Amino acid sequence: MKNRLLELRQLLHQYNYEYYVLSQPTISDYEFDMMLKELQQLESEYPDLYDPTSPTNRVGSDISTDFKQVKHSFPMLSLGNTYSQEEVIDFLNRAKKLVPEDMEIVCELKYDGTSISLTYEDGMLVRAITRGDGEQGDDVTANVKTIRTIPLRLQGQDFPKTMEVRGEVLMPWNVFERLNQEREEQEESLFANPRNAASGTIKLQNSKEVSRRKLDAYLYSLLGTQLPSKTHYENLQLLKSWGFKVSDAVKVCKNIDEVFEFINYWNVERKNLPVATDGIVLKINSLAQQEELGFTSKTPRWAIAYKFQAERACTRLNSIDFQVGRTGAVTPVANLDPVQLSGTIVKRASLHNDDFIQGLDLYIGDMVYVEKGGEIIPKIVGVDLDARLLIGDKVRFISKCPECNTTLIRYDGEAAHYCPNQMYCPPQIKGRIEHFVSRKAMNINIGKESIELLYSKGLINNVADLYSLTLEDLISLERWGQKSAENLLKSLEESKKVEFHRVLFALGIRFVGATVAKRITNQLSSMEAISSATIEQLMEIDDVGERVANSIVDFFSNEQNVDIVNRLKQIGLQMEGEKSEELISDKLSGFLIVISGTFSQFSRDELKLMIEKNGGKNVSSISSKTSFLVAGENMGPSKLEKAKSLGLKILSETEFLNLLK
Repeated sequence: MKNRLLELRQLLHQYNYEYYVLSQPTISDYEFDMMLKELQQLESEYPDLYDPTSPTNRVGSDISTDFKQVKHSFPMLSLGNTYSQEEVIDFLNRAKKLVPEDMEIVCELKYDGTSISLTYEDGMLVRAITRGDGEQGDDVTANVKTIRTIPLRLQGQDFPKTMEVRGEVLMPWNVFERLNQEREEQEESLFANPRNAASGTIKLQNSKEVSRRKLDAYLYSLLGTQLPSKTHYENLQLLKSWGFKVSDAVKVCKNIDEVFEFINYWNVERKNLPVATDGIVLKINSLAQQEELGFTSKTPRWAIAYKFQAERACTRLNSIDFQVGRTGAVTPVANLDPVQLSGTIVKRASLHNDDFIQGLDLYIGDMVYVEKGGEIIPKIVGVDLDARLLIGDKVRFISKCPECNTTLIRYDGEAAHYCPNQMYCPPQIKGRIEHFVSRKAMNINIGKESIELLYSKGLINNVADLYSLTLEDLISLERWGQKSAENLLKSLEESKKVEFHRVLFALGIRFVGATVAKRITNQLSSMEAISSATIEQLMEIDDVGERVANSIVDFFSNEQNVDIVNRLKQIGLQMEGEKSEELISDKLSGFLIVISGTFSQFSRDELKLMIEKNGGKNVSSISSKTSFLVAGENMGPSKLEKAKSLGLKILSETEFLNLLK
C-alpha cells in the first residue's frame, strides 16, 4: 500500500500539470477526485510518509495563522510605466546608449494580479513571499500551495539546487464574477476588480477559502546566483519544462517594428483572455546586458511596461461628494449611473480638484465619459455636450469643509483645496491614525472600522492615545472579544521595536514618504536632531527639497505635534537610529563608487554595505562624476570601456579591500 501511496502522488502531480498548466486533461474530474480521496486515506494510515509537497496539501487548512514577514533575497522593484510608443523608443535608445551592442527584446503580457516570489530548494517549494514593500513581504506559503498552477515539486532533474521564481497570482474573470455574485447575494461589499480580489485572497487567514477561490498564476522570471541560461527567454522555457505555467504569449523581438507588432496584436486579443491584462512588458533578453544597465533607485533600466490605453464608457452624473483625507486635502468624487468598464461595474469616479472640474464645465445630469486610469481608478475625462438637455446645477467646488465647516484654503502652486483644521477635523484625525498603524509604518494590528469605533467612543483622538488603551476599554466595545483585544495590545507593544525611520514616516508629515524618511534618519540620527534642524540643514540631505524641508519645520513648530511626539518617546517608541548604522570610518567620504561584476570574497551587497559604512555612496551608472570603479569577473564590456574612456580608476576586489585597510 505504501507503493500505491507514492504512485498516487506521482500520478496526481502529473494530472495537475496536464489540467492546470497545459490545459490538456487526460482523466475526468471524477477520476481525479477519487484518486485524491484514496491518497488522503492512505496518508492518514501512513503518517510516517508525510510529504509537504503532496497533492493533498492543495486543499488548504481551516487553521488560522498570522503571516510573518521575510526579507527578499533580491529586491522586488516596480517597472517604469508608459502609455506612449514614443517613450518605448526612448527606452530602447537609452539602453543602446548605455550598452552600444545588438539587443534582443523579450515582449510579454503584463498580467494584472498580485506579485509573488517563490523559493525552491532541491526542486521543492519551500517559501512563497508577497511583494510587500519591495524589501520584505508576507510569507503566504500555505495559501500559495493551494494554487494548482504552482508546482510543489519540479519536474526533471536539471534545475538549480536553490532558485527563486517570480510571477503574478491572478483571479480569472469567471471566478471573479462568481465570487462577486456570491458576495452580492450575502450583502457583502464587492471586489473592485480581479487584481484586488486576488490580492485580498492570497492574504486570507483560512487557506481552505483560498483554495475554494481557484486562483491562477503565471510565472515570468527566474532569479539566482548561477542561472542555467544567459538569456531571459531561455530561462523562461526552462521554467516551462520544470512544470511552471509560463505564458505562450512571449516573443523575442529583433527590432522596434516587431515590438510594436506584438503590442498592437495583443491590444485587441487580450480582451479574449480568461484573465486580466493591462499592458506589455519589454525586457532586454541578455542577462549580461541587464547587469550592465543596472537599476535606478526604484526601477530596472533593462525593462519597461507599456500600458494599454484605458477603455471608455458614457454614463450620467448624478451628484458630487467631497471627501477629506488625512492631510486635509478635499477630493471631489462623482456619483454615476452604474456602467460596465474594463470588466467591472463603475458607480463612482474621481474629479481630482477644482481646476479639473472647471475644465470639464460640468453640470449635474450631464452624460459624461469615464475611463480607468491604468485600468484601475475610474475618472471622468469629458462631457457629451450633444446629450446636454435636462440638466441641473453647475458643479462648483465647496468653500467649507464638509466635515467640520472650516473655510477651505488653497496653497500657492497647488491644485488641491485643504481644510486647515488639522487637529480637530474628524477625517484628518482618523486618517493620521490609519496611516500610523499601516504596514509600512508601525504595522499595528487594527483596521479602519475599529479606528472609527474607538474614535467615536472617545477612546482615541491621536496616535499616542492608542498606547493608553486597556483591555477593559476594548472588551467593552461591540464585537470585541478577549482574543482580539489582546492581539491589539500585543501588536502595540511590538510596535515599540519598529525602526526609527518608520516611526518618522508614521507621523504623517506631508511629503515625507518612506524613502525620504529613511534618507533623513540616515543623516539625522534622532528625532531631537530632526525637530531642531533648520530648512537649510534639511535641504542638504539627498531627496529633501525646499517643500519637504518646510513641511518638516512646520510640523515641529506645532506644539500639539511636539506633545504627541514627546508622548510617543515616553511610551518607548524608537526615536534614534540603530547603532549599526554608524560609520566605521570616513575613508570613502565624498566618493561616488560603482560596483560591477561578480566577486570571490564578498557579495556585491556586502561590498556596497562596506562602501556605506566607510562614508562612500553607491551609484549604479558610470559618469564623469564617478570616483572609481570596483570591477569583478564577468563585467559588461561596454561599462568597462566607458570607465577607461573617462580615465576612471579601476580597482579589483583585493585592491578595494586593501584601500579600506
